[in-house]
Amino acid sequence: MNHPLHDHVPERPGAGRARSRWWTVGLAGMTGLALTAAGVAAGPAADAVARTPTTAGDRPSADDDRRQHDDGKLDDKDKNRGDKEEGKKPKGVPVPCEADALIAAITLANARGGAVLDLAKDCTYLLTVDIEGAGLPAITTPITLNGKNSTITRAAAVDPFRIITVDTGGRLNLNHLKITGGQTTDNGGGILVNTGGELTVRHGAITRNIASADGGGISNNGTTRIDNSTVDKNTAGSSGGGIASTAALEISKSHMSTNTADRGGGVSSAEGVVRIERSAIAANHAQSLAGGLLVESGVGIVTDTRITYNAAADSGGIFVEGGQFTLRRGALAGNTASESDGGGLRSNLEVSVVIEDSLVKHNTANADGGGIYSAGNLVLRHTKIIGNQAGDQGGGINNESTSTATLFATEVVKNTAVVEGGGIFNEPNGIVELNVATGTVVIKNRPDNCSGDVPGCAG
Repeated sequence: MNHPLHDHVPERPGAGRARSRWWTVGLAGMTGLALTAAGVAAGPAADAVARTPTTAGDRPSADDDRRQHDDGKLDDKDKNRGDKEEGKKPKGVPVPCEADALIAAITLANARGGAVLDLAKDCTYLLTVDIEGAGLPAITTPITLNGKNSTITRAAAVDPFRIITVDTGGRLNLNHLKITGGQTTDNGGGILVNTGGELTVRHGAITRNIASADGGGISNNGTTRIDNSTVDKNTAGSSGGGIASTAALEISKSHMSTNTADRGGGVSSAEGVVRIERSAIAANHAQSLAGGLLVESGVGIVTDTRITYNAAADSGGIFVEGGQFTLRRGALAGNTASESDGGGLRSNLEVSVVIEDSLVKHNTANADGGGIYSAGNLVLRHTKIIGNQAGDQGGGINNESTSTATLFATEVVKNTAVVEGGGIFNEPNGIVELNVATGTVVIKNRPDNCSGDVPGCAG
């Protein structure tokens, strides 16, 4: 068996550099310079945008001019150059370091059916005006904002508004850009993606935004993709401190950390599909439940990802409230349920959870299920449940009367419960199948390995 994560305990955030390549995103440099000059009128910016072609096709071609003199024949050098340049994205429209210029550029881009806009290097675009709940015009066409250590933020002294809204038909790409300082009494403190809208964030940061409802950083009701980015230090009054999604959400090679909410401190997903790969969900906090990840309904698929050092009153790492959830090659470690059950993961009635080739280690629950608290259907394959603690029952696994837990080639070792079921606690009418012939072992747990009806478990 190959367990690449099993012998490594994830470091606490801030304790040192992680060793795995996908564990490090490297976005520490995403800071901008404060804008000190007063905003200028939007007219000149709009004129500049109007004069600048938005695509390569709008520009006169040097080859076209040359063809007038050589009957359209290109020499070998021109052909080779064309091959090398093929696939490169067109140069965007430069946007001066002024908030009014950015507003004018987006307004014109919407009117013209889209654009690629290049933001000024090391610039902070300081937004001061509420435009229908956001500091920038709503995105209604395909628009790309390319930053170079650029920041878009709301001025601290003005009334609250989010930074940007992606409306139906809008497709927003954010590259190398920081979104910060947004605040709203609604959903989406930083960014709101409405039904029919699309958002892609690459090499960006969504940080220090606040929503009184859902989605402190991002509220997604359309399609959102996060790639090689950081979503941190955001706050939601309800669900999804970092991101709240009711539709399609994909997160890759990214960090969700130090976000706060009532439910789903890092990420919350309802009804749709959330896919997370090669990422980290770390040090998030929820007042009530699901410190790291909340799957309210729909489907959750997490691969090659570490969910570590999250905390909540109930279900410190993950709460699967409804639907289906799969964890593959993941680490669920160091999470805490400070008042109730499921230090690492908790699942509800009629929920299906599959954990494969993963590590569940050093999680803590004040009540039952230090590692896992299952009330639905649980399948564990090639997984290690090690060193978890429960203040009551089920140090490694607490299996409720409504649950069937099936283990294949899984180790339940050195877990602790204060009352009973150090390794596994099975409630009456619950079903636990160890499948010891596959290599499942339950050993060295305290005060006992198993409590309740667990066939094949020695004490």
